[in-house]
Amino acid sequence: MKNVLVIFYSQSGQLESIARNISKPFLNAEDIKVTFHEIELEKPFPFPWNKTTFFDAFPESFLQIPTALKPVSEEILNTKYDLVLLHYQVWYLSPSIPMNSFLKSDAAKTILNNTPVITINGSRNMWIMAQEKVKVLLRDVNAELVGNVALVDRVGNLISVITIVHWMFSGVKKRYLGFFPLPGVSDEDIKESDKFGKIMLSEFNQNKLDELQPKLAKIGAVKISSYLVTVDKTANKIFNKWSNFIHKNQKNRKTLLKIFYVYLFLAIWLISPIVYILHIITYPFKFKKIKKETQYYQGV
Repeated sequence: MKNVLVIFYSQSGQLESIARNISKPFLNAEDIKVTFHEIELEKPFPFPWNKTTFFDAFPESFLQIPTALKPVSEEILNTKYDLVLLHYQVWYLSPSIPMNSFLKSDAAKTILNNTPVITINGSRNMWIMAQEKVKVLLRDVNAELVGNVALVDRVGNLISVITIVHWMFSGVKKRYLGFFPLPGVSDEDIKESDKFGKIMLSEFNQNKLDELQPKLAKIGAVKISSYLVTVDKTANKIFNKWSNFIHKNQKNRKTLLKIFYVYLFLAIWLISPIVYILHIITYPFKFKKIKKETQYYQGV
């Protein structure tokens, strides 16, 4: 009997739905025991969010400062897993505080040590640099990253900002104003995500997890937007300055977060369209670099 652990943290239920759909092939295998572990915080974040708590999470999210978690069960800690499916969200271009906190915990050092891990993230669109940070966290606990799946919102960048914000602040996944597209990863993509699980199971059973990622990429597990990669990298540099400045000035935290909110609003609606136009203009001159980056980010 082989043991597979599915780890996730989900506020809205979307990531849990992804986790359960991707793991279906493993659940249907008679010789595999699948265990689910939902990360829980000692002091949970609210859902739906309100504006104050949402922006207050920014500095610690980006700086990857952990918070206290509820203990992992002794059964999980005392079991050696043959594979871990690690599902996470992206908060402010970094792995979410709950996932970051888990990966920096003693429990993660025990569970993931010398263990193959497949990362699955469900996010709005920018996940590249968050995944790079997850790679570092996995190396720190001696885990072996063997695969990655990125499920994202299919709609355009600016439209998804509107729909996701409405979902986060209302707690209801519906069409904003009745005509905007549904927010988040599409129900179709979630339902069909078991196709990735089938390939994972096949390679797992054949002890060929080192050959997994190219097969996942071939069926669309990792789609790369060179424009979003550029925005992600640029925004990380800017967020680094903002987050450090706010975190080091706790007396003025509330005021600085309000200023950051105004900056972020302007950056999204004024600066990002300009960056997109410049990206289109310079694309032919960066084609080789973009191709090389795409191959790298589609791998592990």
